[in-house]
Amino acid sequence: DVDHQKADWVSIHERICQLLIPIRTPLPFLLSEKERKHGMEQLVKRQKYIIDLAHSAAREFVSGGKHKEALPAALHALRFSTEVYGSDSVQLVPAYLLLAEASMGVGQLLQASKYLSQAEWIVLRTPDCSLAVQHKLHRSLGLCCAAKGNFEQALYHLANDVYLASSAFGLKSIETSGGYFHMASVFFRQNKMDVANSLYTEVTDIWHAFLLRSVQAQEQVLQSRPETSPFTEDKEVSKDTEAQQAEATRVLNAVLEIREQAPEQQPGETARVLHALAMLYYLALDLPKARELGLKALGLLKQLPRHESLETVARLLKLIDSRPAC
Repeated sequence: DVDHQKADWVSIHERICQLLIPIRTPLPFLLSEKERKHGMEQLVKRQKYIIDLAHSAAREFVSGGKHKEALPAALHALRFSTEVYGSDSVQLVPAYLLLAEASMGVGQLLQASKYLSQAEWIVLRTPDCSLAVQHKLHRSLGLCCAAKGNFEQALYHLANDVYLASSAFGLKSIETSGGYFHMASVFFRQNKMDVANSLYTEVTDIWHAFLLRSVQAQEQVLQSRPETSPFTEDKEVSKDTEAQQAEATRVLNAVLEIREQAPEQQPGETARVLHALAMLYYLALDLPKARELGLKALGLLKQLPRHESLETVARLLKLIDSRPAC
């Protein structure tokens, strides 16, 4: 209907409208075998380009909390993936997971479960399925179970998520930290605060270490490339790094809120989250926000006995003050 057409146009159709014309146009009948082969190769190439475009648009909407807008783009990604790879290919799993995440975002848990069942069936039928795909599947299954209130099943899937992600990327990787964070959120909802706090600490430590390395790398190139940011310098991975930045912002701000509202305050832990967020905003060139959070972290650390992070936070503030405002 008209509403669906408008939603489709806003989500993805406006971006791919012209690209669909050569795809929907049949090849002329009177062509040589060589010409038809070349025509089919070009068709598949265009379809794969649309898959990437639709997947990127859907991921962008989901990251921004616009789950309703993400659905048409994710459906296009699934449709063209099916045409290119077939209905049983593991290449369809990313589209199914996006559709499930978007469906959960708009409260359609039954529909999300159906998409996840399709993804799970494909993964089970693919013996050589990568660990990266499997960990994403278990994360989505865990989040869906948590949304339904089935916490034990959610923890089972999220534990598998952590195991698979750590096997693929390392125990202290930011990919693994997402599983820790969602497990912590489940334990938090169960009021198991000791376990939740330990997992939130692990999440903070992983992001803190990653961001600290990024700041140190940034410091090394600051003189020669003053406008560089690890989140924007490489155009080929800009979408991935933007998603990474969005995840870090969401996760660390959620942990900070929990730390600040806890009945028993832990200044050291709160300062560590503030420091991580200050580094994140510094790398994203949001210098006023970085300075604000850095000063809060420094204030908390000064209330504690001599702390190892005190000098690191002070150095970050000097770096922030040395940059021109953006």
